Amino acid sequence: MTEPPDPAELKTARHLARNLVSLRHTRTLTQDALAKAAALPRSTIANLESGDGNPSLAVLVKLAGALGVPIDELLASPRAMVRRWPADEVASRSKGRGVSIRALVPEPVPDEMMDVMDFEPGAVMGGTPHLPGTREFFTCLDGRVNQMVAGERYELAAGDVLAFPGNLPHSYQNGDALQAARGVSVVVFAKAGV
Repeated sequence: MTEPPDPAELKTARHLARNLVSLRHTRTLTQDALAKAAALPRSTIANLESGDGNPSLAVLVKLAGALGVPIDELLASPRAMVRRWPADEVASRSKGRGVSIRALVPEPVPDEMMDVMDFEPGAVMGGTPHLPGTREFFTCLDGRVNQMVAGERYELAAGDVLAFPGNLPHSYQNGDALQAARGVSVVVFAKAGV
Protein backbone atom coordinates (compact mmCIF):
# COMPACT_ATOMS: atom_id res chain seq x y z
CA MET A 1 0.00 0.00 0.00
CA THR A 2 1.43 3.38 -1.00
CA GLU A 3 1.40 6.32 1.33
CA PRO A 4 -0.61 9.40 0.36
CA PRO A 5 1.53 12.25 -0.98
CA ASP A 6 2.82 14.74 1.56
CA PRO A 7 0.81 18.00 1.22
CA ALA A 8 3.94 20.12 1.80
CA GLU A 9 5.79 18.29 -1.00
CA LEU A 10 2.83 18.74 -3.35
CA LYS A 11 2.72 22.46 -2.55
CA THR A 12 6.46 22.83 -3.22
CA ALA A 13 6.11 20.90 -6.49
CA ARG A 14 3.30 23.27 -7.58
CA HIS A 15 5.42 26.31 -6.70
CA LEU A 16 8.37 24.88 -8.66
CA ALA A 17 6.16 24.11 -11.68
CA ARG A 18 4.59 27.59 -11.71
CA ASN A 19 7.89 29.42 -11.11
CA LEU A 20 9.77 27.38 -13.69
CA VAL A 21 7.19 28.09 -16.40
CA SER A 22 7.03 31.77 -15.47
CA LEU A 23 10.81 32.25 -15.40
CA ARG A 24 11.26 30.34 -18.65
CA HIS A 25 8.59 32.43 -20.42
CA THR A 26 9.99 35.69 -19.00
CA ARG A 27 13.34 34.79 -20.54
CA THR A 28 11.68 33.68 -23.81
CA LEU A 29 13.16 30.19 -23.55
CA THR A 30 11.67 27.01 -24.91
CA GLN A 31 11.86 23.85 -22.84
CA ASP A 32 14.60 22.65 -25.22
CA ALA A 33 16.63 25.87 -24.80
CA LEU A 34 16.35 25.72 -21.01
CA ALA A 35 17.30 22.04 -21.03
CA LYS A 36 20.43 22.79 -23.07
CA ALA A 37 21.38 25.76 -20.88
CA ALA A 38 20.97 23.64 -17.74
CA ALA A 39 22.56 20.51 -19.27
CA LEU A 40 19.44 18.47 -18.47
CA PRO A 41 17.10 16.34 -20.60
CA ARG A 42 14.06 18.20 -21.95
CA SER A 43 11.87 15.52 -20.38
CA THR A 44 13.13 16.63 -16.94
CA ILE A 45 11.97 20.19 -17.64
CA ALA A 46 8.58 18.98 -18.88
CA ASN A 47 8.17 16.71 -15.85
CA LEU A 48 9.01 19.54 -13.41
CA GLU A 49 6.70 22.00 -15.17
CA SER A 50 3.83 19.51 -14.90
CA GLY A 51 4.27 19.42 -11.13
CA ASP A 52 5.14 15.73 -11.13
CA GLY A 53 8.90 16.01 -10.67
CA ASN A 54 10.92 15.50 -7.52
CA PRO A 55 14.26 17.06 -8.47
CA SER A 56 17.57 16.51 -6.75
CA LEU A 57 19.53 19.44 -5.37
CA ALA A 58 21.92 19.10 -8.33
CA VAL A 59 19.01 19.57 -10.78
CA LEU A 60 17.78 22.64 -8.87
CA VAL A 61 21.30 24.14 -8.92
CA LYS A 62 21.54 23.62 -12.69
CA LEU A 63 18.12 25.16 -13.31
CA ALA A 64 18.79 28.14 -11.05
CA GLY A 65 22.12 28.75 -12.81
CA ALA A 66 20.59 28.53 -16.28
CA LEU A 67 17.80 30.96 -15.31
CA GLY A 68 20.09 33.30 -13.35
CA VAL A 69 18.07 33.12 -10.13
CA PRO A 70 18.72 31.83 -6.61
CA ILE A 71 17.34 28.35 -5.86
CA ASP A 72 14.83 29.75 -3.38
CA GLU A 73 13.15 31.69 -6.19
CA LEU A 74 12.41 28.39 -7.93
CA LEU A 75 10.64 27.04 -4.84
CA ALA A 76 9.10 30.25 -3.46
CA SER A 77 5.43 30.86 -2.88
CA PRO A 78 3.98 33.84 -4.78
CA ARG A 79 4.43 36.33 -1.91
CA ALA A 80 8.03 35.31 -1.36
CA MET A 81 8.88 36.28 -4.95
CA VAL A 82 8.46 39.98 -4.14
CA ARG A 83 11.71 41.54 -3.03
CA ARG A 84 12.78 45.10 -2.30
CA TRP A 85 16.38 46.27 -2.51
CA PRO A 86 17.25 49.43 -0.57
CA ALA A 87 19.39 51.74 -2.74
CA ASP A 88 22.49 51.12 -0.62
CA GLU A 89 22.27 47.36 -1.30
CA VAL A 90 22.43 47.74 -5.09
CA ALA A 91 26.07 47.44 -6.12
CA SER A 92 27.71 50.48 -7.68
CA ARG A 93 31.09 50.78 -9.39
CA SER A 94 33.18 53.56 -10.88
CA LYS A 95 34.48 53.52 -14.42
CA GLY A 96 36.40 56.01 -16.48
CA ARG A 97 36.84 59.44 -14.97
CA GLY A 98 33.83 60.60 -12.95
CA VAL A 99 31.29 57.96 -13.98
CA SER A 100 29.35 55.87 -11.47
CA ILE A 101 27.53 52.78 -12.77
CA ARG A 102 24.80 50.86 -10.97
CA ALA A 103 22.68 47.95 -12.17
CA LEU A 104 19.18 49.01 -13.19
CA VAL A 105 17.89 45.53 -12.31
CA PRO A 106 19.73 43.91 -9.37
CA GLU A 107 19.12 40.34 -10.57
CA PRO A 108 20.83 38.84 -13.62
CA VAL A 109 18.85 39.05 -16.86
CA PRO A 110 20.09 36.53 -19.44
CA ASP A 111 21.72 38.08 -22.51
CA GLU A 112 21.25 41.67 -21.28
CA MET A 113 23.00 44.25 -19.15
CA MET A 114 21.09 47.29 -17.89
CA ASP A 115 22.89 50.05 -15.99
CA VAL A 116 22.15 53.50 -14.63
CA MET A 117 25.09 55.79 -15.40
CA ASP A 118 25.76 58.95 -13.38
CA PHE A 119 28.19 61.44 -14.94
CA GLU A 120 29.92 64.05 -12.81
CA PRO A 121 30.51 67.38 -14.58
CA GLY A 122 33.10 66.81 -17.31
CA ALA A 123 33.09 63.00 -16.81
CA VAL A 124 34.53 60.76 -19.55
CA MET A 125 34.25 56.98 -20.00
CA GLY A 126 35.28 54.60 -22.77
CA GLY A 127 32.76 51.92 -23.72
CA THR A 128 33.57 48.23 -23.94
CA PRO A 129 33.21 46.75 -27.45
CA HIS A 130 31.18 43.52 -27.52
CA LEU A 131 30.63 40.67 -29.99
CA PRO A 132 29.26 41.57 -33.44
CA GLY A 133 25.47 41.42 -33.33
CA THR A 134 25.29 43.04 -29.87
CA ARG A 135 22.96 46.09 -29.73
CA GLU A 136 23.36 48.94 -27.28
CA PHE A 137 20.81 51.56 -26.32
CA PHE A 138 21.65 54.67 -24.31
CA THR A 139 18.87 56.88 -22.97
CA CYS A 140 19.82 60.29 -21.58
CA LEU A 141 17.67 60.94 -18.50
CA ASP A 142 19.08 64.23 -17.19
CA GLY A 143 21.58 66.75 -18.50
CA ARG A 144 23.49 66.26 -21.73
CA VAL A 145 25.73 63.38 -22.75
CA ASN A 146 27.97 63.36 -25.81
CA GLN A 147 28.47 59.91 -27.22
CA MET A 148 31.13 58.94 -29.75
CA VAL A 149 30.41 55.86 -31.87
CA ALA A 150 32.96 54.79 -34.49
CA GLY A 151 34.39 58.31 -34.59
CA GLU A 152 31.06 60.11 -34.99
CA ARG A 153 29.73 62.40 -32.24
CA TYR A 154 26.13 62.37 -31.04
CA GLU A 155 24.80 64.98 -28.60
CA LEU A 156 22.00 63.64 -26.42
CA ALA A 157 19.67 65.68 -24.21
CA ALA A 158 17.16 64.42 -21.64
CA GLY A 159 14.81 61.94 -23.33
CA ASP A 160 17.04 61.25 -26.35
CA VAL A 161 17.93 57.62 -27.13
CA LEU A 162 20.89 56.41 -29.20
CA ALA A 163 21.00 52.83 -30.51
CA PHE A 164 24.16 51.42 -32.05
CA PRO A 165 26.03 48.16 -32.78
CA GLY A 166 27.83 47.23 -29.56
CA ASN A 167 30.93 45.97 -31.34
CA LEU A 168 31.85 49.50 -32.53
CA PRO A 169 34.28 51.61 -30.49
CA HIS A 170 32.29 54.05 -28.36
CA SER A 171 32.65 56.46 -25.45
CA TYR A 172 30.59 58.76 -23.26
CA GLN A 173 31.25 62.32 -22.10
CA ASN A 174 29.40 64.84 -20.00
CA GLY A 175 30.44 67.95 -21.90
CA ASP A 176 29.01 70.23 -19.21
CA ALA A 177 31.68 71.30 -16.73
CA LEU A 178 29.06 72.45 -14.18
CA GLN A 179 26.06 70.09 -14.32
CA ALA A 180 25.86 66.36 -13.68
CA ALA A 181 24.14 64.06 -16.19
CA ARG A 182 22.42 60.69 -15.94
CA GLY A 183 21.49 57.97 -18.41
CA VAL A 184 20.51 54.34 -18.78
CA SER A 185 22.51 51.88 -20.85
CA VAL A 186 20.90 48.66 -22.12
CA VAL A 187 23.13 46.12 -23.85
CA VAL A 188 21.50 43.18 -25.64
CA PHE A 189 24.30 40.68 -26.12
CA ALA A 190 24.78 38.65 -29.29
CA LYS A 191 24.96 34.94 -28.69
CA ALA A 192 28.44 33.50 -29.30
CA GLY A 193 28.60 31.31 -32.39
CA VAL A 194 25.20 32.47 -33.69
